[in-house]
Amino acid sequence: MSDATVSAPFDFRGYRVVVAGGSRGIGRSIALGFAEAGAAVSICARGATALDEARQALAAHGGLVHAQSCDLADPAAIEGYVANAAEALGGIDVLVNNASGYGFDDSDDGWLAGFNVDLMAAVRASRAALPHLQASPHGCILHTSSIAAFRPRPHGAAYAAVKAALSQYATSQALALAEHRIRVNAIAPGSILFADGLWERRRAEQPELYRATLAKIPFGRFGTPEEIAHAALFLASPWAGWITGQTLVVDGGQMLHG
Repeated sequence: MSDATVSAPFDFRGYRVVVAGGSRGIGRSIALGFAEAGAAVSICARGATALDEARQALAAHGGLVHAQSCDLADPAAIEGYVANAAEALGGIDVLVNNASGYGFDDSDDGWLAGFNVDLMAAVRASRAALPHLQASPHGCILHTSSIAAFRPRPHGAAYAAVKAALSQYATSQALALAEHRIRVNAIAPGSILFADGLWERRRAEQPELYRATLAKIPFGRFGTPEEIAHAALFLASPWAGWITGQTLVVDGGQMLHG
């Protein structure tokens, strides 16, 4: 996997994977992991420059790649993107809902940013992809949640509440789609450090918060996007064929400190 320290031990040749929110950070690493493992991959994002850079990185693995600009807060844009991705790839086997509106503040805008992107984009993309997933022998949906979903927070209540809703949605969705043999799981990352990401910015702008958070991680470091990608590839693989309705925490033990 590009940028990864461990090569993915999975074979996804013949799979068609759609990553909604796949141009940077965790989403980019997930898309790269699937591409390296042989899958055809589609990604979307709002930023054209990052999207094109990610597309080129995916194409370097030699497989089929589709990339499209999409505002995941826009229901019509989501429907159009998923339809185009399915046409370009010849179907959909795996849908990864990774986008976040990063709605941390307690204003209406903060709440709506999370609700529209973190939660409703996942609902809408799942709905649009469902006919294709039903036709797949490998149907799988993955949602990117957060460890914030599990504990009360003095700050960022909007983000935590929306991620909790997303994890709950995964359980109900898993039950509803089990009859179609479509598995649904979520991944709850801990604090992940990557270029121009939230924690890199906090290291520069809020160094005390950065150090305090680092001190609570038993492994003594922040996580990497590639480590979340490893979990995503496992959950989408036949090795996880009887796992559904779960939220897998990937946090280096960060939650052990509360």
